Amino acid sequence: MPDVTKTTQPDAASDSAAKAAATVSEAAAGPAPGKPRSLAADAWRDLRRNPFFVISGLLIVLLVVIAFFPGMFTSADPTKGDLRNHFLEKPSYTHFFQPEWFGYDGQGRSIYARVLYGARNSITVGICVTIAVTIIGSILGMLAGYFGGIWDAIISRITDVFFGVPFLLGTMVVMNAVTDRTVWTVVGALTVLGWTQITRVMRGSVITTKHSDYVVAAKALGASTWRILIRHILPNAAAPVIVVATIALGGYITAEATLSFLGMGLSDDAISWGSDISDAAKQLRNNPYILFFPAGMLSLTVLAFIMLGDAVRDALDPKLR
Repeated sequence: MPDVTKTTQPDAASDSAAKAAATVSEAAAGPAPGKPRSLAADAWRDLRRNPFFVISGLLIVLLVVIAFFPGMFTSADPTKGDLRNHFLEKPSYTHFFQPEWFGYDGQGRSIYARVLYGARNSITVGICVTIAVTIIGSILGMLAGYFGGIWDAIISRITDVFFGVPFLLGTMVVMNAVTDRTVWTVVGALTVLGWTQITRVMRGSVITTKHSDYVVAAKALGASTWRILIRHILPNAAAPVIVVATIALGGYITAEATLSFLGMGLSDDAISWGSDISDAAKQLRNNPYILFFPAGMLSLTVLAFIMLGDAVRDALDPKLR
């Protein structure tokens, strides 16, 4: 009769050794790879770790809240002046979020209230112009870059013509031709000359993207032209456009303030940082604080959007990874 003990012990030892080796191999190999992350997921992961994105994002959220809900931060009327009691009154910091915090201007109006309420027009103009030029420029750039030929020639020549017109000077000409100077008039004037840069960026990005393998495969499978443009070209060509549009938003806010400073932007009864800076320039030598607060708020807003654009650029540009 064979010895069962001697034959089973080596088998048990070999099974244990095999299990131990498999465990060591699994531990060394690490977890099984999951679904690969998309470009947007990688960009969002990098953005969350970027302190400039976090700081600029929180600052922009605060500015947007101030712009659309200024009554949460002050109860003062920005258009009401009291020349008898508050003519060129100096700033007072006895209490937070009070009308006298930034002092009063030459018409007895609270500078603090005007700075808060002025954010609405400036940020509204910046956001609306950015959305408008991005839509117009993306459509024209996609048509020129994808179809080429006569489409590319016509759109490129029109873009060159508009590029030849100085942006601020052309906007002033457009604003001089209208009588009703509202927020939407300024948005339209800035949009007329602001779409050219987005068009060129989108055109170059589409020309690079349309020769990719997934676009060729979609054409071979019989996908329609518009499906290819919307589903394949646009998502992969939009990254440079997003970066340019985010950075340009601060420039549009500056352009609106410049027009208002020159008296060719919003109407005189509208509250704007540019018009307040223009009024404060007359008191610069004797009362510089009147200029400091609206100019500082404008600079802080533009800086926040530029920082956001730089962070988005670093996250979306593969060469910077």
